[in-house]
Amino acid sequence: MREFCRIASRMKSQGHVSFVSSGPGDPELLTLRAVKRLQACDVVLYDDLASGPVLDQAGPQAERIAVGKRAGRPSAKQESVNALLVEHARAGKHVVRLKSGDSGIFGRLEEELTALHAAAIPYEIVPGVPSAMAAAAVAGLPLTRRKTARRLQFVTGADVTGGLPQDQNWAALADDRATTVVFMGQRTFPQMAAGLIANGLPADTPALLAEAVGHPHQRLLRTTVADLAALLAAEGPSPYPALILYGPLAESP
Repeated sequence: MREFCRIASRMKSQGHVSFVSSGPGDPELLTLRAVKRLQACDVVLYDDLASGPVLDQAGPQAERIAVGKRAGRPSAKQESVNALLVEHARAGKHVVRLKSGDSGIFGRLEEELTALHAAAIPYEIVPGVPSAMAAAAVAGLPLTRRKTARRLQFVTGADVTGGLPQDQNWAALADDRATTVVFMGQRTFPQMAAGLIANGLPADTPALLAEAVGHPHQRLLRTTVADLAALLAAEGPSPYPALILYGPLAESP
């Protein structure tokens, strides 16, 4: 508590950064603290997935700077994002770094925190609704269930090259009594599914593809691991961000 008060005092007297988690994109799912920070800030550095109605919550005085990174599209370099955070905070501004979902889950938060630590710039982290929780909610599903889903695991389907990570823990991923959520996995799921099935996961394990959760073009597709892999192999990934859930909870209770 003493450390928090010390940081809060420094933030009032100099430039600082608020890492604000925007949730899945529905402004009604923002926390009160997130809205307050957006309304009061001087600058917003926002990701593509944290724009739209959420960005509209920023006050009229706020400068808006797009720093989104999307696979296969021109994107801001992480080093440039870090430099912008430091530059604006050193100029005495309250900077909001707006990230989708919860910023601590596959959001490259650590790299930006490291840059602020090196520059001795105070910051705070405002948590948000993780996209996995939002996807389960709109699908009407629990993520845990007595007896049939003993674990919940979040994994990435893409490494720094965009390919399937080569150091997968296949035993954990193929556990049919765990609910698994795959982030950034549309391109690599056919390959991942082959590895899952080869390591013992039943091919008919229920799966859910949740696209653009919280947005007008939201789509939920209930299928199986094998069928989803075949669909994505034939059609390729959609232009919208998506999560893949599989396991005992990716079906109606």
